[in-house]
Amino acid sequence: MTDLHATFTALDGVEGWLSPEQVSRLHACAAAVPAGGQIVEIGSFRGRSAITMARAAAPSVRITCIDPHVGSDRGPQEFEAQPELGSADNDAFVANLAAAGAPVGERVRHVRAFSDAALGDVDGPIDLLFVDGAHRYGPALDDLRRWGDRVPPGGTMLVHDSFASVGVTAALLRHIVLHPGWRYAGRDRSLARYVRVRNHPASVAAQFAQLPWFARNVVIKALILTRLAPLARPLGHRDATWPY
Repeated sequence: MTDLHATFTALDGVEGWLSPEQVSRLHACAAAVPAGGQIVEIGSFRGRSAITMARAAAPSVRITCIDPHVGSDRGPQEFEAQPELGSADNDAFVANLAAAGAPVGERVRHVRAFSDAALGDVDGPIDLLFVDGAHRYGPALDDLRRWGDRVPPGGTMLVHDSFASVGVTAALLRHIVLHPGWRYAGRDRSLARYVRVRNHPASVAAQFAQLPWFARNVVIKALILTRLAPLARPLGHRDATWPY
């Protein structure tokens, strides 16, 4: 377990879409996983989130990262498989974990498969589930349902691109918003936090309150795609990067 400052140093140069505040949240949630617990990540890209969790979690916590690395769903508007890019991502993932130090590279287990095919590769309850896989509605809904069911009461689920991606947000509205087994615990930009509970009144109002921010992000994305990114400045978006 390392301090947050050292983790930011280890992440220098590692590609990914985790903002500093999201790194801080992921680090804190991983550090809170009890000894002997388990962390599962869906969607690893080049290792930014995996390194964060591996550096934060207690030594006895098991960490499994699931990513097929086929070059699809790796970033904005990248839906089709691109094998060469996938291989490059896998090589970078392995190299970045190794560069982050022996404890990181040795403790992360990588399952190179699609998340729906990897359910049998993970045994037991999941204390921390980080969902950042395919952002299309179908795969996102499947991840929330099938992997979310593996989180026991008291466990945490973090969902990236919540209230930012149309597919992820639609999946949340379909399966999580009204679910009495999940309590919404806030977000750090697009990183939403949910706590697994028993029959808790669904925190519907708090989640629907995020929809104006979601609408803002949709408008920003449309402006970026149409090469009108400067028009997003009144919305607080100052560059052409995808909002996350």
